[in-house]
Amino acid sequence: MAPQAITIATVVDDMPTTLAFYRALGLDIPNDANNDEYVVFDLGGGIRMSWNTVTVEQSFNPDWTPPNEPGRMGLTFRLESHHDVDAAHERLVAIGFESPLTPFDAPWGNRHCRMLDPDGNAVDLFAETDPG
Repeated sequence: MAPQAITIATVVDDMPTTLAFYRALGLDIPNDANNDEYVVFDLGGGIRMSWNTVTVEQSFNPDWTPPNEPGRMGLTFRLESHHDVDAAHERLVAIGFESPLTPFDAPWGNRHCRMLDPDGNAVDLFAETDPG
């Protein structure tokens, strides 16, 4: 059997702030997860996303240290429409999250932007070409 990707995992410095970013993006993560050291969220389609704190990571990997530079992974989320990309970008920027790449119409037809989550991970948002 070929390996199957089932979880996108990252280590976070501040669980409540990180989860606030992904909630603002539109993931329905329960508020009580803010107090957890490890959180798993079902993204659908057999893929999950998980976040664990530095404390959890070092509990089984004591020599692990966070990278000196931001960006421990990159994610891409497809949204329904060009409007949804703009609205998500506006909502995330309004609550203080960084955007190194504001929404633009890519030459291949998609609407695209890049946000940074609280740990500096690139989170790209895009919508395929709107019909008609």
